[in-house]
Amino acid sequence: MKNALLYFFTVLIWGSTWLAIEFQLGDVEVQVSLFLRFAIAAALMWSFVLLKKLPMRFSSRDHGFFALLALCNFGANYLILYWAQHYLTSAMSSIAFSTLLLMNIVNTRLFFGKPIAKRIYFGAVLGVVGIVILFWPAIATLDLSNGILFGLLLCLGGTLVASIGNMVSVRNSNAQVGIMQGNAWGMLYSMIGLAVFVLISGASLDFSTTTATYWLSLLYLSTFGTVIAFACYFVLLRNIGPEKASYVIVLFPLVAVILSTLFEGFIWQLNTVYGFIFVLLGNAIVLTPFDKVANAFKLRKQRRALA
Repeated sequence: MKNALLYFFTVLIWGSTWLAIEFQLGDVEVQVSLFLRFAIAAALMWSFVLLKKLPMRFSSRDHGFFALLALCNFGANYLILYWAQHYLTSAMSSIAFSTLLLMNIVNTRLFFGKPIAKRIYFGAVLGVVGIVILFWPAIATLDLSNGILFGLLLCLGGTLVASIGNMVSVRNSNAQVGIMQGNAWGMLYSMIGLAVFVLISGASLDFSTTTATYWLSLLYLSTFGTVIAFACYFVLLRNIGPEKASYVIVLFPLVAVILSTLFEGFIWQLNTVYGFIFVLLGNAIVLTPFDKVANAFKLRKQRRALA
C-alpha cells in the first residue's frame, strides 16, 4: 500500500507539473522563474540534509560532477523545456519528454557499456514513429519557421540534456554519493548558476504584473515538483527497483494530457491519438522484460504440474 501511494503521488505530481509550468510563462522571464524555483528547492533540500545530519563533505572531483548535474538536470534542461512550452501545449511537451526513457537506455550503453536488449530497439522505433505521427502536421510542411516544430526540437534537446544529467546521477551513485546529498549540492550550484545567468542576460526582476497563479505554481513546482516528487521516486527506487519505478515515465504523460484537455483546451486529433498510443506502447515495451515474464509463467506452470 505504501509503495502504491508513493507511485500514485509521483505520477500525479510529475504529470501535473507540465500544466503548472504554463502559469510560469508570460511576464517573468524564464531564467528568473527557474532561479526562484531552485532557490526555494535548494533551501528545502539543504534544510532536510542538515536536519538529518547527512555527510556533506566531498572531493573536488565530486563537486565537478555536482556542477555538471546542476547544469544538465537542474538548469539547462529546464531552460530549454520552459522555452519549448512557449510553442507547445503541456500535453505535447510531456509526450515528447517521455522519450527520456529511450535516451537513458542508449546513453547508459554509451557511457557505462550496458548491453541493449533487442526489444528496446523495437520499442525505440515505435516511440520515434509515435513522435513523428504526433507532430506530423508540422513536420509535413518542412517549414523550419513553424513554431510547433521548433518547440519539438527544443523539447527533444532539453530531454537529451536531462538524459546526460541522469548519467551524471548514475555516476554519483556509483561513487557512493548519497542521492539527497548530491541533489542538495546540485540544486545549490543550479541556484548560483541561474543567478549568474540572470545577471548576464539582464533579465528584468520586475514582479509587479505577476498574478497569484504565478506564485502558487512556483511554490508547487519548487516544493512538490522538485522536492517531494523526487523524494517519493527515490524511495520507490529503493523499495521496488529502478525497472518498475521507471514506469512513471510512461504514466505521467497520461496525467499531463488529461489536465491539458481540461484546462488548456487541448484538442484531440486522429494523429494525436495514434501518436500517443505509439509512444506509450514503445515505452511499455522498453520497460517490460518479456523473457523474465515468460520464464515466470513457465516456472508457475511447472509448479502447478508438480502439485
